[in-house]
Amino acid sequence: MFFARLTLSLPKISIMRVLIVNTSERGGGAAVAAHRLTEALNNNGVKAKMLVRDKQTDNITTVPLPSSWKQKWNFLWERFIIWMKNGFNRKNLFSVSIANTGTDITNLPEFREADIIHLHWINQGMLSLKNIKKILSSGKPVVWTMHDMWPCTGICHYARECNRFHDKCGQCWQLSYPKSKDLSYSVLVQKQQMYEVAPIHFVTCSQWLENLARKSHLLAKKSISTIHNPLNTSLFKPDDKDAARKRLNLPKDKKLILFGAVKITDERKGFNYFVEACQHLVQQDNTQKEQIGIVVFGNNASDLQSILPFNVYSLGYISSESQMTDVYNAVDLYATPSLEDNLPNTIAEAQACGTPCIGFRIGGIPEMINHLENGYVAEYRDSKDFAQGINWILNEADTQSLCEQARHKAIVSYGEDCVTKHYIKLYEEILKKNNEEY
Repeated sequence: MFFARLTLSLPKISIMRVLIVNTSERGGGAAVAAHRLTEALNNNGVKAKMLVRDKQTDNITTVPLPSSWKQKWNFLWERFIIWMKNGFNRKNLFSVSIANTGTDITNLPEFREADIIHLHWINQGMLSLKNIKKILSSGKPVVWTMHDMWPCTGICHYARECNRFHDKCGQCWQLSYPKSKDLSYSVLVQKQQMYEVAPIHFVTCSQWLENLARKSHLLAKKSISTIHNPLNTSLFKPDDKDAARKRLNLPKDKKLILFGAVKITDERKGFNYFVEACQHLVQQDNTQKEQIGIVVFGNNASDLQSILPFNVYSLGYISSESQMTDVYNAVDLYATPSLEDNLPNTIAEAQACGTPCIGFRIGGIPEMINHLENGYVAEYRDSKDFAQGINWILNEADTQSLCEQARHKAIVSYGEDCVTKHYIKLYEEILKKNNEEY
């Protein structure tokens, strides 16, 4: 902490002020993580505010951008340019971002008051590259938590098998007409020029993403560290399974598998592999058709009864964290067949409730699920192995040990006090360095 001297010559501890910037307050995993960090910082002696374009709650620590027609125009204009540059093709329209429009936040009182500017997911019209450059020019220390790969690539949020971001992008596979100096190359050059204005300390939520960031052309020589997303493990905790099922009107006589996403049909969430895995389970043992049920949360969840070979219990979209705690406690397993992911909040939440998880060996998921200890890590895009993992957790594993290890993993890895201490230490180091330089 830093000290200030009042006119009475009495020393007083200065409260650190942090401004967390994210496009949305609650929409999406990055928003949830940023919101939780804001609360955790305030609970640990830091004065934190969250600046968003889309505010969804009445939380007084969340500040929306000044209302303006320009905000919607920013979003539409960026998508229009991407659509036009992509040969008027909607392919991958929301898989890439170019940050050509946004809002200047440097004149806002929340910005001027802050000691640290902490960027999170700022795409889809929240901040432009020019806006970020102006933030860097302000002289305020900047931390940027990466929730996907966008800060270290030209335009993509996930590069998948592509490694052109190791060099200077170009020939982008997500564009209809890739060229050596296409949109991905030109945006990467703009980012490179922006990063040269002032240092940014980048934080990744997983070691997997840190390793990728260090290989990138943009961040190869930048300051990068890994700090997990925080979770309130006093809220997400084990509870009586039968009572939770009763509250949610779920059957007590079935083994229940949980699957969900904001958009169930999102290809990136791997729903087709989950369907195939369920089909494999029935083919291997037809009696499981009556023993297993699928609990689904998220939009379009009610459409899945005709697709899955088990009874489906649709909960729809759930926004309440207390209700989600009931959901995790009501099921026997959480399945996440995601094909692209960094550090899913849902896995941490399920583990905190003592619910074992299964996922593919992709992104940060193998860092969260310790194979055969607190869950199962299936080989990438292997639906048969995914089915084998489900069967192992439901019918073969030591259930009590799995659940205990899942809870332990959540506490030591994502407990908000532990995570917050890492961030506060980082903030203090950056502030000290910044004060020495100026």
